[in-house]
Amino acid sequence: MTDTYLLIGLGNPGREYRDNRHNIGFMLIDRLAVRLDARGMKLQSKAIVIGALYEGRKLILAKPQTYMNLSGGAVQGLLHFYKIPPESLIVAHDDLDLPLGTIRIRPGGGAGGQRGMASTIERLGTQDFPRLRLGIGRPPGRMDAAAYVLQNFSRDDLLIVSETLDRAADAVLTFVTDGLNKAMNKYNGSSVV
Repeated sequence: MTDTYLLIGLGNPGREYRDNRHNIGFMLIDRLAVRLDARGMKLQSKAIVIGALYEGRKLILAKPQTYMNLSGGAVQGLLHFYKIPPESLIVAHDDLDLPLGTIRIRPGGGAGGQRGMASTIERLGTQDFPRLRLGIGRPPGRMDAAAYVLQNFSRDDLLIVSETLDRAADAVLTFVTDGLNKAMNKYNGSSVV
């Protein structure tokens, strides 16, 4: 096992997407960067990368700067550059199938329709890497899912989102210090709503 971990949040680059539901993965990386007082932001492998230390471990926080459906190239490039095994990677992304406020950590699995995850699985050639699914809920009525994920969170949702990001950050740091199983046991299924 390595003492270096790669923590990637998926989203779309650009100010116009910053508060979109689809960008909750980016929001988590930003929350971790502030909490860990991360320093030294740079652009590398088509991602914004910033380093941090946590309990003797080196953390690489990254936000791919390709659009969501091309995220896998950045994930693959960073894994290879830092020589990090897939089990020391965690990819955080939005999930329509989970209610807002719910997080799920998994050791692997399919993309579940999430295009950034599909790209990552394709580029890595495996589904066997940890991921953190951040629930954003289903679109109301007959609204198109693609339109829904590109909407900003409502003002009412933002408090839940903030609490969810705090819990998700705790889950990621538990993954780093105590492993995947402990993080899953402690945080899966819990919801702030």
